[in-house]
Amino acid sequence: MRTLWRLGYSARLLQTNNFRTAAANTSFPAAWTLLAQYSGIIPGLFEVVRKNRFFTMPDTVEDKADLKLYSPHPGVRGMTQLNREAFKRTVVVPVLKVKTEIVNTLLKSLKHVVLQRPGLKRVVEDPGDENSRFLILDPHKIPEFSLGESEQEVLNRLNVHPEVSKYNLELTYENFKSEEILRAVLPEGQEVTSGFSRVGHIAHLNLRDHQLPYRHLIGQVIIDKNPGITCVVNKTNIIDSTYRNFQMEVLAGESNLVTKGGSQGLLIWVTVAICVLYHSQTLIYYVDSTEESSRHIPKVKENNIAYELDFSKVYWNPRLSTEHSRIVELLKPGDVLFDVFAGVGPFAIPAAKKKCHVFANDLNPESYNWLLHNCKLNKVDDKIKAFNMDGRDFLLGPVREELSKELPLQKEEQKNSFHIVMNLPALAIEFLDAFRHLLVREPCGTAGLPTVHCYGFSKHENPAKDIQERAEASLGTSLDGRCSTYLVRNVAPNKEMLCISFQIPVDVLYKRPCPDEAKQASKRLCTSNEFSEEKFLS
Repeated sequence: MRTLWRLGYSARLLQTNNFRTAAANTSFPAAWTLLAQYSGIIPGLFEVVRKNRFFTMPDTVEDKADLKLYSPHPGVRGMTQLNREAFKRTVVVPVLKVKTEIVNTLLKSLKHVVLQRPGLKRVVEDPGDENSRFLILDPHKIPEFSLGESEQEVLNRLNVHPEVSKYNLELTYENFKSEEILRAVLPEGQEVTSGFSRVGHIAHLNLRDHQLPYRHLIGQVIIDKNPGITCVVNKTNIIDSTYRNFQMEVLAGESNLVTKGGSQGLLIWVTVAICVLYHSQTLIYYVDSTEESSRHIPKVKENNIAYELDFSKVYWNPRLSTEHSRIVELLKPGDVLFDVFAGVGPFAIPAAKKKCHVFANDLNPESYNWLLHNCKLNKVDDKIKAFNMDGRDFLLGPVREELSKELPLQKEEQKNSFHIVMNLPALAIEFLDAFRHLLVREPCGTAGLPTVHCYGFSKHENPAKDIQERAEASLGTSLDGRCSTYLVRNVAPNKEMLCISFQIPVDVLYKRPCPDEAKQASKRLCTSNEFSEEKFLS
């Protein structure tokens, strides 16, 4: 059917059998803004806002309320090394003279017109009268320094003289927001804000080329304006090798992700195993470190579940928290989940807590170790069988073994189901051919056929159709009327991440044995010990 896909302020038609849009995820703190020409979702620790207009900084302070009041001093344009003193400027604002004893009462009554800026006192001393105070008003809300009728009624009720005076207010670096600072520094008309992932005390950026000359200043501003962040890093090149090497640069703050006490600008060389690339829409980072004692181990929380990880070896991105929750909500107690690219466990651990039987795998030894650690941390280590294997080997080994053992026992009225999650968007569709004739026997029916949730990227004008066609090519069968496609997120302009879900068709999953082989095959499937319990737990 044709479904209207609405994402932010853009809309286009997609062709699919069953297409749903991802719900907004509001789990992140509103500490930093991410421009969202293509996305209206608020994902994880990212807040998405509309693109702001840029304006020229005023050269002089005017007596009347300046619409550019919240711009730092124009002299900071082009600054590359942060000089906080240079942001000072003096502006003229309206104030009310108020007796000290009624200041708090008046503040509550006029809070909608009081000037609110970061770190700014709304009440200042009157140098000419120790029994009075000046209440600073917002010039944008008091046009021409004239109070409105409602404000005058409040003043009359409190017996306050309604005269508005002019006051020279000094604004400093502390009084400006991060986007105001960066807008004042970067060249006019260029994109200013940039989203970042937050993992504990670390902020991870993907700066654009025009922002690079200002990268150290941007990093320091992020630290200054976001409490708790003490290190900012930036990805500095693309992934271009078999083992996925790229560089990260520490822009500001602590640089002891690799070396203790290193200088600002330290390069962190990162090696990423191919089969963990794009786990959960992110990259799993390995840092070649010689000082293990200097590593940072942030603790993050997603959907009320705690995870610990070493950011120098495993990168955590919370933008998929809504998707993790969506899949887990499909599961019922007693269901079986096979997580082919499990990472540190954002699908596996919530499923185990829901009393599902979980088989979780990841090729990356570090992800595997942190998966085991997080299983113990969340007290589900007895409910998850963890593996450190290639994804295809996992499908052809433990998954095949378990399905061969359990599917023959399924009945039509069976309530438990099997789910296979394949969250490796860059490559997962290429693994679907592993399901071709995975089992050798006469199928007993469609009861309990596994449901696959496979993720992929698409730059096609019709992403849902594209991902379905690619899945069909890998499976060797049509999925028309047998699949649903779900938009997970917009990754980049004209690049979407989607999840295609389907029950594996009987003719794909089963290879019917020849009559002479049927009896032997059945016996072999029932007695196989190729994947013993000890191997499951190893």
